[in-house]
Amino acid sequence: MNDLICVGAISGAFGVQGEVRLKSFTSDPMAIGDYAPLCTEDGKRIFEVKITRPVANGLAAYLSGIKTKEDADAMKGTRLYAERSRMPALPDDEFYHADLIGLTAFDTGGVELGRVHAVHDHGAGDILEIMGPKGETLVPFTLHAVPTVDMKASRVIVDLTEEDQ
Repeated sequence: MNDLICVGAISGAFGVQGEVRLKSFTSDPMAIGDYAPLCTEDGKRIFEVKITRPVANGLAAYLSGIKTKEDADAMKGTRLYAERSRMPALPDDEFYHADLIGLTAFDTGGVELGRVHAVHDHGAGDILEIMGPKGETLVPFTLHAVPTVDMKASRVIVDLTEEDQ
């Protein structure tokens, strides 16, 4: 399992004083600062976080080391990660996206479909991207379409019935 969990992303500058527009991926968006320090995926940059206020499409925040609008603009698109140990424990039926990536996907007949390559959230619910020998398969991450997530066996069972196509 990955030791870092993606908790947000910088979507650009907010104002001219080094403030950033921050998109939070946490269940309580304002709680993203509670998981600081946050870092880049490669761990080369580490940030303390000070949320200043909610704004359209995210939060306004100051991140340590970002002092100007140009600094903030240069960070646009950067994903921010927290150490797993700082994250809350989840109930048995909830998962961090990072935990699903790499799991082997099987259909309900036991045929291997591939591995979970990514988890996408475009606002209408999570979608698993499964890469296998037949290419990419996108599956809604719902109880009907993915009835089983077995973390111990590192697998998911996917129900590809007509209803989900």
